[in-house]
Amino acid sequence: MAQKPSIPKGTRDFSPMEMAKRNYIFDTIKQVYQLYGFQQIETPAMETLGTLMGKYGEEGDKLLFKVLNSGDYLNKVSDEELQERNALHLAAKLCEKGLRYDLTVPFARYVVMHRDELQLPFKRYQMQPVWRADRPQKGRYREFWQFDGDIVGSDSLLNEVELMQIVDTVFTRFDVRVQIKLNNRKILTGIAEVIGAADKIVDITVAIDKLDKIGLENVNEELRADGLAEDQIAKLQPIISLEGSNDSKLDTIAQVLADSETGLKGVEECRFILDTLKTLGLKNEIQLDLTLARGLNYYTGAIFEVKALDVQIGSITGGGRYDNLTGIFGMPGISGVGISFGVDRIFDVLNTLDCYPKDAVNGTQLLFINFGDKETAYCLPAVAKARAAGIRTEIFPDSSKMKKQMSYANAKQIPYVVLAGENEMAEGKFTLKNMQSGEQQLVNIEELIDIVK
Repeated sequence: MAQKPSIPKGTRDFSPMEMAKRNYIFDTIKQVYQLYGFQQIETPAMETLGTLMGKYGEEGDKLLFKVLNSGDYLNKVSDEELQERNALHLAAKLCEKGLRYDLTVPFARYVVMHRDELQLPFKRYQMQPVWRADRPQKGRYREFWQFDGDIVGSDSLLNEVELMQIVDTVFTRFDVRVQIKLNNRKILTGIAEVIGAADKIVDITVAIDKLDKIGLENVNEELRADGLAEDQIAKLQPIISLEGSNDSKLDTIAQVLADSETGLKGVEECRFILDTLKTLGLKNEIQLDLTLARGLNYYTGAIFEVKALDVQIGSITGGGRYDNLTGIFGMPGISGVGISFGVDRIFDVLNTLDCYPKDAVNGTQLLFINFGDKETAYCLPAVAKARAAGIRTEIFPDSSKMKKQMSYANAKQIPYVVLAGENEMAEGKFTLKNMQSGEQQLVNIEELIDIVK
């Protein structure tokens, strides 16, 4: 007996209905990006490991899917190396490529390679799948789509403001209430400086970024394991649990960071972004959150994260400023800021809240019943006219029993069915049936099109 086929853990098939919903998500985000002058690019699914490794921190490197070299991939490996079973060493010998982990690092590589073709500032959007060897769970997959927008070649904080407007517009169009969280890596660097742990900035950000997931006690335990002293951890507590309005938080943290030039610069940047957004009438709340760290090493300024308010799920959008990213590819001085929409999580949120417009997920609008060759020949010009009018139209391919054809229409939730037999053909008309109400009317093709549209 043949083995039943399966797909890898953390991946999914998508049905036609699911694809209609996903395309609604893609189209909505794409339209908003285009409103702000962004242009679309694509990059390969595979990048060289030289491009990918070392860009996501130690934890990120472990989650990279590596691709075996083609051909005789064992040719460069000795028997002794195989017997040592050193996984990292063998991977370096056997694999030169990996599946992309996100869209930001490939984009930085793209900017460096195509610098002479780009008009700066360059505003790009990109929607493609990414892969991470993570443990699959609700809302977390090994293969998932991201939808990124980035602006490179400009230091202006108006870019951060614009990205927050894009986030607000997208989720307003989705009719999903969200909270936009904002922080700044310069503030986090300043905090590490004033508690006397500047060399532990990466450990601190990775730990406090897990606050929502593992709680304060476990964060403190992780900080201890990373080598922070008890007095340093104690100094962090009031900062981590700071409450109040955005303005009061900024005032308080400015006092705490009075001796940190870097930290005060971060406060100033956050204040500009928040004050400017106040004048633009965002529909969703934006909150300064000093525990937001986004553990990726390449963020250098503002960092953002978006949480759905009515569904329990992780971050559904995130991003930030990454001034130094292209420097790792030999082009220092190119500043960038970007966001990434987590399409799969947004898909789950919209499913939970049932936020899809009917016309976005409906497929065929009109089905012509097939009574035979003569009737089909009569219907085909009308089918072509309906399609030319923008109506999604099918004609059943076989002259099957009426029950089968009507069951097909019901199963696909097609709202209108056309019947044309001898009587209709004699009058040059069609019987149009509303599948929801059951009402039927005799119409010509122009009337039919008007009713269905």
